[in-house]
Amino acid sequence: MRLKEEIVKLKKERNAIILAHYYVADEVQEIADYVGDSYYLAKIAKESTADVIVFCGVKFMGESAKIVNPNKIVLLPEKNADCPMAHMATVENVKKIKNEQDDLAVVCYINSSVELKSVSDVCVTSSNAIKIVKSLPNKNILFIPDENLGRYCQSKIPEKNFIFNKGYCHVHTAIHAFDLMKTKAKYKSALVLAHPECTGDILELADFIGSTSQIIEFSQKSTCNEFIIATELGILYELKSKSPNKIFHTISEQQSCPDMKSITLNSVLSSLKNNNYQVNVDDVIAIDALKPLEKMLDLAK
Repeated sequence: MRLKEEIVKLKKERNAIILAHYYVADEVQEIADYVGDSYYLAKIAKESTADVIVFCGVKFMGESAKIVNPNKIVLLPEKNADCPMAHMATVENVKKIKNEQDDLAVVCYINSSVELKSVSDVCVTSSNAIKIVKSLPNKNILFIPDENLGRYCQSKIPEKNFIFNKGYCHVHTAIHAFDLMKTKAKYKSALVLAHPECTGDILELADFIGSTSQIIEFSQKSTCNEFIIATELGILYELKSKSPNKIFHTISEQQSCPDMKSITLNSVLSSLKNNNYQVNVDDVIAIDALKPLEKMLDLAK
């Protein structure tokens, strides 16, 4: 039996759904039931009636799915698929700043460990961060763990006082302005679409800044037919699927996340067959981590 057919058969037998982030490999996106950004997938995971959720992404995504579905089996096909940025803040430092600052809200990018979520007031994604931070009554915002997304939010919400953490996505920070300028010179009519995890000099050169889903939507609606993409190259699968007659250029060979790309059809099949690898979250931490996730889902409506 062919690999894809076997996955479909097992998925039905186990009443499972497969969720995939835009950054995983094309063939994995192709067999997924739902493909999207972190916010969309968190919503789908919460609303799902499946018995088993196979999360094709990285560890924090599986943890979030488990937190909102404590009684379901959540599987991460590759146990070492993790996001380095998710660990670039510490619980101790968050607690220290909370003790030092009045009128403070801890805003946690969803790309973070369950431990960081458990000491946060609200989670955000790149698609809803500005809306959610604006809605908070607090003057002071501790934004963890991604400094680049935090500074982008600050540029849109100058009335609040941001405190930053020195976290970053290694894929987005590896996109350099020099390479982008060379690409722009080569494709003069192309618009630059950038993810807010990029550094400030990349965002200054962008024609549009948005989350993965917002970049896809913008390219569909734009009258322009050519784009330079400043985010992880897995997004090209959906961009080309939604706009097959448009042209998309990348900037460098560094735009690939090895953790996201570690998920394969074979690992998805093995996961469904053998329960590789079940995501488990400490019950006490999960209760605390659920609050900021639910607050995000409520405020982002």
